[in-house]
Amino acid sequence: MIIDEIKKAKLVAMKEHDESKKTAYSIAVNKYMLAQIELKAQGKEFADADMVQILQKLLKELAEEREFYAKANRADGVKDLDAQIAALNEFLPKMMSKEEIRAEMEKLEDKSIGSVMKHFKANFAGKCDMRDVQEVLKSL
Repeated sequence: MIIDEIKKAKLVAMKEHDESKKTAYSIAVNKYMLAQIELKAQGKEFADADMVQILQKLLKELAEEREFYAKANRADGVKDLDAQIAALNEFLPKMMSKEEIRAEMEKLEDKSIGSVMKHFKANFAGKCDMRDVQEVLKSL
């Protein structure tokens, strides 16, 4: 699972005294633990797709924080956040290209919006941007 890889990377970062990576991995592990508690309360199991969503949300938050540091001319903060963003990006799966999305859509019998979106959400959660799926679907 992705979380196991993040935990191992956190240990390496701690040994190497890399504060940026250690911080990023610690935040990801904490968010994982909170999400796992919530899912257990609902009777659901935690999956890699859930971790991908957590990482994507965390990366968005870090990017927003980076903007604030950039506006305040805080180069040290920008550099630190860039390192954190790069560290977390390593754990995201490769996103599907629009050509791959189109090829997958052409295999489907029912190309209605609801059916296609449901198919991609169930089978490719975290591996494709749903906005790209919608855009490709409109162009068919």
